[in-house]
Amino acid sequence: MRTAFGGTPALKDVFSDAFLVGAAISEAQLIRDDRGALKIVRQQYNSISPENVMKWEVMHPLPRTYDFRAADRYVTFGERHGMFIVGHTLVWHSQTPAWVFEDSAGKPLGRDSLLARMRDHIFTVVGRYRGRVGGWDVVNEALADDGTLRDSPWRRIIGDDYIALAFRYAHEADPDAELYYNDYSLEEPAKRAGAVRLLLSLHAQGVPITAVGMQEHNKMELPTSEQVDTTITILSGTGVHVAITELDVDVLPLALSSGGADVGMRASGSPRLNPWTKRLPVPVEHALADRYGDLFRVYWRHRDVIDRVTFWGVRDSDSWLNNWPVAGRTNYPLLFDRHGQPKPAFAAVVRVAR
Repeated sequence: MRTAFGGTPALKDVFSDAFLVGAAISEAQLIRDDRGALKIVRQQYNSISPENVMKWEVMHPLPRTYDFRAADRYVTFGERHGMFIVGHTLVWHSQTPAWVFEDSAGKPLGRDSLLARMRDHIFTVVGRYRGRVGGWDVVNEALADDGTLRDSPWRRIIGDDYIALAFRYAHEADPDAELYYNDYSLEEPAKRAGAVRLLLSLHAQGVPITAVGMQEHNKMELPTSEQVDTTITILSGTGVHVAITELDVDVLPLALSSGGADVGMRASGSPRLNPWTKRLPVPVEHALADRYGDLFRVYWRHRDVIDRVTFWGVRDSDSWLNNWPVAGRTNYPLLFDRHGQPKPAFAAVVRVAR
């Protein structure tokens, strides 16, 4: 087995017989050639996801303007290092410019016009990377917490079938690409039931969908390992595979009563919500290791239906959780610390496969 960091095993090798292991990388890491982060990615992972560079507001900021510079750099990096490349995300209610849903006078588009706009975007983006990007998060976070379809502009203007149509367009643009529905908090019974209804409906319509993405933005205690296990079993029972797409573990005190991972929700800060600005206490470090070990034991048990496990970031310093839902906190949610060194959680994950 090849090793990294002077004898530290590479996760991509440890889990080579189970599933791909990946990380999300940012535009800043690619632009400034962040050698510390990118070295970890090269040595540890065999899949990458783009944190933001393929979202609509970055790639298609104006009606007649596409900017592929950052996305091209991302795809080239993955190709250079022989990685499975994920595209994220084509249709989402967030980080999509307001003009997408409006005509030139600023009035809401009609159904046909928005469908044409969605189709053009999907064909342009997916078509550009046809045969290069292995899989796409086609629709992201279309479910509300109660399991109903979210009241997004996509749904209000097009109707419930916008999801099926987005998948059909993506399949037309690249028939060989894997296609995913991606969402958070699928361990919650109501939302999970909604996901099952959605997946079964897509299947009944003959819509091409490869897997459901469980984001897995976890807290230290919730969802429980049992809830994760049950959710994987139920979702895979609909006939699709499962991908763990945005894995991290928030170690800080809960700042939102609702939990979840809605990027549109924010909270005000206080010292109580940011208790470990210098370092993570040893007992919490060990608890984090136990938490990751428990999660990976679940993933390992379901390796027959899990295709990929992707961490949402590389080092603790890179994590979105340092600024969500409270800006300026110091969080420790990943396997590598701020200096790029493997944490006890890394060792706990490796032990699962040994």
